[in-house]
Amino acid sequence: MAEKKYALDKVRNIGIIAHIDAGKTTTTEGILYRTGLKHKIGAVHEGETTTDWMEQEKERGITITSAAVTCFWKDCKINIIDTPGHIDFTVEVERSLRVLDGAVTVFDGKMGVESQSETVWRQADKYGVPRICFINKINQTGGDFYKSLDSIHNRLSKRAFPIHLPIGFEQSVNGVVDLISMKAYTYKEFTDHSLVEGEIPADMMDKVKKYRSLLVENAVAEDEAMLEKYFEVGEEGLSEEEITQAIRTAVLTGKFYAVTGGDGRGVIVEKLLDAVNAFLPSPLDRGSTWGTHPKTGDEIERKSEESGHFAALAFKIATDPFVGKLCFFRVYSGKVTAGSYILNSSTGEKERVGRIVRMHGNKREDVEEVGAGDIAAIVGLKGTTTGNTLTDPNNPIVLESITFPEPPVSIAIEPKTKADQEKMSIAMQRLAEEDPTFRIKVDHETGQTIISGMGELHLEIIVDRMKREFSVEANIGQPQVAYRETIRKDGVEVQGKFVRQSGGRGQYGDVWLRLSQNEPGKGFEFINSIKGGVVPGEYIKPIEQGIVEAMANGVLAGYPVVDIKAELYFGSYHEVDSSEMAFKIAASMALQDGVKKASPVLMEPVMKVVVVTPEEFMGDVIGDLNSKRGRIESMEDLSAGIKEITAYVPLGEMFGYTTNLRSSTQGRASSSMELDHYADVPSHVADAIIAKNAK
Repeated sequence: MAEKKYALDKVRNIGIIAHIDAGKTTTTEGILYRTGLKHKIGAVHEGETTTDWMEQEKERGITITSAAVTCFWKDCKINIIDTPGHIDFTVEVERSLRVLDGAVTVFDGKMGVESQSETVWRQADKYGVPRICFINKINQTGGDFYKSLDSIHNRLSKRAFPIHLPIGFEQSVNGVVDLISMKAYTYKEFTDHSLVEGEIPADMMDKVKKYRSLLVENAVAEDEAMLEKYFEVGEEGLSEEEITQAIRTAVLTGKFYAVTGGDGRGVIVEKLLDAVNAFLPSPLDRGSTWGTHPKTGDEIERKSEESGHFAALAFKIATDPFVGKLCFFRVYSGKVTAGSYILNSSTGEKERVGRIVRMHGNKREDVEEVGAGDIAAIVGLKGTTTGNTLTDPNNPIVLESITFPEPPVSIAIEPKTKADQEKMSIAMQRLAEEDPTFRIKVDHETGQTIISGMGELHLEIIVDRMKREFSVEANIGQPQVAYRETIRKDGVEVQGKFVRQSGGRGQYGDVWLRLSQNEPGKGFEFINSIKGGVVPGEYIKPIEQGIVEAMANGVLAGYPVVDIKAELYFGSYHEVDSSEMAFKIAASMALQDGVKKASPVLMEPVMKVVVVTPEEFMGDVIGDLNSKRGRIESMEDLSAGIKEITAYVPLGEMFGYTTNLRSSTQGRASSSMELDHYADVPSHVADAIIAKNAK
């Protein structure tokens, strides 16, 4: 059955983003129910939801992978990606935001803005994604629309303005007042089939007028023509259409946020869907996409239209138990048909498009073609990974990829039996294809397989998935910290000379390096300052390679060396005996020697830890963080009797923290942490780490 075509201005690609437990998945369920994709609303705690379909998601009641769902509301087609809230899976949010046009940020009406809300908000800012806010759970005890709005103003942006105000308080919430149409929309039960339009309750009139004036005044400020008209005729002189258009223009700037609220399970979600259609961008609003030519590096523009050359970005790889490897992609221009050939311009490989499927959670619907502005998945691409560009083979383009943070936590893993050995390597390879923040390496000295991820929960889920999806039983070691080494002295000059003479042709390489610190997080920088050919051009690349290889094992405890500049400023060569290998070895000798002379230090990952705790446990929590070499950054009141503590704590002190925190606060405190920066390890701790690694 051919799919109905939607004009590009009637397509919305949106993400649902939020802190863990704010109700993203429940809101998505409400949306799917209201748009006719489901006959009943699945409950997260009962494991019935569409987008949380992995076993681990159902058990833990959290979202781990971002799921893509397509639904239809009024005259628009909406592609929704429900993203995880847990910090360990923040990469899922990152890669979804890279390909989305707009987002709905969900807040827990009882908690307001939480730590992870801030993280996803910053990620959306980074990718310039316009968003609207939905304050969920205001119908529950402790739910408060206005308090949550205050926390958005205090912690995220002053430019957030309600388009709806709730009618009622806590359990008596039964609808909203629409500040644009100036009508009330109510329901008796949240399960009602539709909203009842009526008059605004008299006791709300003053509040409604105040918030409407704020909304209109601030929305028209983003549009000069509208602002002029507003000064001429005032708020009363603007039509509903004009106010809606002014809000849309303001939201599309990415600096103005329309706010609504309600019960994410209920019929009120229809007002949220109306807001998505009215205010969030279509692919046309996002404009052209720019990339580079893979050979020449020239900038190329791709307009958001089906008649253009095909260009798409692969943003997620998933292993489906029934069809194999699924590659989710967003089309920026042109179209792609099942059975055609495309080029992966990131790798230079040609790929055949087998089936194209549209996803409804984990259910699939085959489609013949997908055009500009759409999101779908291809079955059976072999060499494509996250961040690759898929393009027309005759008109290639490379789009900006997606950058992922280095994972800070590692554990050793080994198969329980010989039979598990082979299955384990296949399983890990598949999981690494899906998840760019999951890394595997073999420690050649010990022969151990080391896996790295964003946190303990992340690695726990990986091991759990290996067991369930690939039937691999494995033993795992204690979590290890990804330490780094760097230098603290500039301008250290050092010579590396490699000379071997043994009958016949010898080996000769002579390299002089000047080592200096690089800015934190900048990584390695190689500077070639050779004058007059004292080292021939063909040996420059091998010298850089020799340095990079030597940086993999530091001089203190064997951890990778980071953030250094190495300047090659002198050297010498032998007409006959010099070779690429000799210069590579000379360069690695120079680097190892130079690092030893340049005040090497050990660095550790420092986590930003946010703890939400009842006031009575605050002293214990702070004392515990201080004992872990933590630095308390701030303490804030979240609501009556609830405090939020932000601290910076070395990762090495934080293993098992969540479990200990729960037991010491009777299960009432929660915490989240994310990698913030690397810092020098204090000398007494560094000595212990170096001694341990020397064994």
